[in-house]
Amino acid sequence: MQVMNDEFYMSLALDMAERAQGQTGINPVVGCVVVKDGAVVGLGTHLKRGTGHAEVHALNMAGEQAKGGTAYVTLEPCSHYGITPPCSERLITEGVARVVVACEDPNPQVAGRGIAMLRSAGIEVEVGLLKERALRLNERFIKYILTRKPFVTLKSASTLDGKIGTRTGDSKWISNEEARAIVHTLRHRHQGIMVGVGTVLADNPSLTTRTEVPGINPVRIVIDSKLRTPLDAAVVADGQAPTIVIAADSADPAKEAALTAAGVKVLRCGAGPRVDLTAAMKALGELEIGSVLLEGGGELNGAMLEQGLVDRVTLFFAPKIVGGRAEAPSAFSWDGVALMKDAVTLEQVEVEVLGDNVCITGRPASSGNA
Repeated sequence: MQVMNDEFYMSLALDMAERAQGQTGINPVVGCVVVKDGAVVGLGTHLKRGTGHAEVHALNMAGEQAKGGTAYVTLEPCSHYGITPPCSERLITEGVARVVVACEDPNPQVAGRGIAMLRSAGIEVEVGLLKERALRLNERFIKYILTRKPFVTLKSASTLDGKIGTRTGDSKWISNEEARAIVHTLRHRHQGIMVGVGTVLADNPSLTTRTEVPGINPVRIVIDSKLRTPLDAAVVADGQAPTIVIAADSADPAKEAALTAAGVKVLRCGAGPRVDLTAAMKALGELEIGSVLLEGGGELNGAMLEQGLVDRVTLFFAPKIVGGRAEAPSAFSWDGVALMKDAVTLEQVEVEVLGDNVCITGRPASSGNA
């Protein structure tokens, strides 16, 4: 049985925030719990960009009971006027006596100012409870707010010998149902999903979220240097989600016009024969796409990893071995390193067993990303 203390209530706030992942756009996910005389009197979660923050919902529920109570907030309350008024000001107005904050807000518009505002009003503030969990929960927001580039999660499902298909290209199914369900949850939690044109040509994927209950479809992003994406491809024709195709500057203008007429947004990034992936990430950030799930083939995976554009790697392994020498596609296809000491190494590694599959996730130590 969990003891009722500060950690108990902050865990509740973090649990609520976690459930809202994927629906706040470039905004953070935040939970708030208001407690008075040993009882929970208010609960709130930030649900959508431009709407009330978690503290507002919790204080609205608490009403007059908020006065003299304690507010547990997973991210520092904002102190500036944006689309919504500052939450620090609302906490002061409602007479909250104590605020427990999991972590400071890295947004330069906040960055400690909310905490300072609360303390200057005589409110007791404690910072750092369950900080690491709170930071992990908002790692996508933190990357975007500091760099204006999307947080990229590379996801791949492979056999034990690192293959994402057989020598004939067959890939259904490598992972089990439990692993595939998690992948669709990842799609729901990212604003964009990215593949290479080779995947579109080979598999004609819809790249939508298919969960037991309706989820949010990410923006579909295709890296296609020569604009080979067919007009009858699912990502162009099905109308289920917006699609962006990123091409090199040299791609045929007539093909761009045809895709644009079909409702696709075409971006040009790179003067060479291939798309400049670094420029592509910057362009996506300018479109306020703050997180991208990369479900590419070996070439795109390798290029993104080699260029330090991947922030998290999530690999699903099935207990299968298919062989195939060079004919069977691998999860990562690039020139690679000469020495083992130069290998891309994952940090903050987590391992989860999913039936007979295993999921390994971590942050690339060599990416240089925030």
